[in-house]
Amino acid sequence: TMGFLKKAFRDVFEDKKPKELKADIRMISGCEDAQTSADVSNVASFCLPDPAGRAGGACTSTMLNLLYKDHQDTREDMSFVEVLNKMRESLQERGFTQIPQMSASAPIDVNVPFDLVPNEATGTRRALLIGINYVGHDQGVLSGCHNDVLNMVEYIKSVHGFEDENITVLLDDGEHESPTKANIMAAYQKIVSQAEAGDSLFCHYSGHGCKIRDDDKGEEEDGFDEALVPVDYTTAGLIRDDDLFDIVIKPMPDGAHLFCLFDCCHSGTILDLPYLFKADGTMEVMEIDDSFDFKKLLGKFGQLAEGFFD
Repeated sequence: TMGFLKKAFRDVFEDKKPKELKADIRMISGCEDAQTSADVSNVASFCLPDPAGRAGGACTSTMLNLLYKDHQDTREDMSFVEVLNKMRESLQERGFTQIPQMSASAPIDVNVPFDLVPNEATGTRRALLIGINYVGHDQGVLSGCHNDVLNMVEYIKSVHGFEDENITVLLDDGEHESPTKANIMAAYQKIVSQAEAGDSLFCHYSGHGCKIRDDDKGEEEDGFDEALVPVDYTTAGLIRDDDLFDIVIKPMPDGAHLFCLFDCCHSGTILDLPYLFKADGTMEVMEIDDSFDFKKLLGKFGQLAEGFFD
C-alpha cells in the first residue's frame, strides 16, 4: 500500500510541479544533514571546527578512488547504486560513518551505469569547481580540498570530455580566483546563465558546510538552514541553501543537465531536491524523500501547497 501511495503522490507531483524544476538536476552529497563530513566536527556555535590536520573531503577522494583509480577510467559500468554503496563501504573501512546519498529533481533510475553526463546531454559541457582549505584562518583549516578539486578537474577532462575553456576553478591558493562569497555566487550565476537545453553542467564543492538558524521562520523542518562557508565568511557571511536554490535551481533551463557533488558537512538537502537514494543498505531505487518539505518547495515558487495534491 505504501508503494502505491508513494507512486500516486509522485505522479501528481510530476504532473503539477513548477516548470523551473523540469531541468535534470542531480546531486551527490557526502552525508545526511544530521551527519558531519569526515574531517569536521559538528558546528554547535558558529566557528569552524578543527579537523586535526586531516585531509579535506573524504567523499571526493573515495569517489575518485572508485572511478579513476591510478588515473584510469575504472567505472566498469558500475551503477549509481553500486558506486554509492561502494563509497560507503570504503568510508567505513577507513573509520568514517557518513552515508553517501543522491538526490534529484525528478525520479531517475539509479540502477543504470554511473555517469556525470547523461547520454541525452549532447551540448556544451561546463564545470565549476570550488575548493577551500581556509588558508591562514585561525581555526578549521583543511588540507585536502585543493587536491580534491585538481584531481576532479583531471577526471572530468580525461573521462567525461570537459575542456579547459569551459572549466572554472576557485581555490584559496593565491593562484586561482578566490572562493569569496561574491565570487562563488557570481560563478554559480554565470554557469547557469550560460546553460542551454542539451548542455551538461558539473559543480563540485569541497570545503566546510554548516547549519545555521533558519532565517525564514519555520521554513526548515529542523529550524536550521544548510549553508556553505566561503573563505571570507567572517565578513561576508554564509551561502544558505535558499541562496543556492534561487541562483542555481530556479533559473536552470528545461532540457539542461546539472550534476553537483557537495563534499561538506550538512549537505544532504543543500539543494532542496525531492527525490532521494541513500546508500544505507535499505534502498534499491530512488524514492520521494519521506521527510521532504513540499510546502517549503512550492513556497519558493510562490505556489501554495493547499490543493496542490487534491
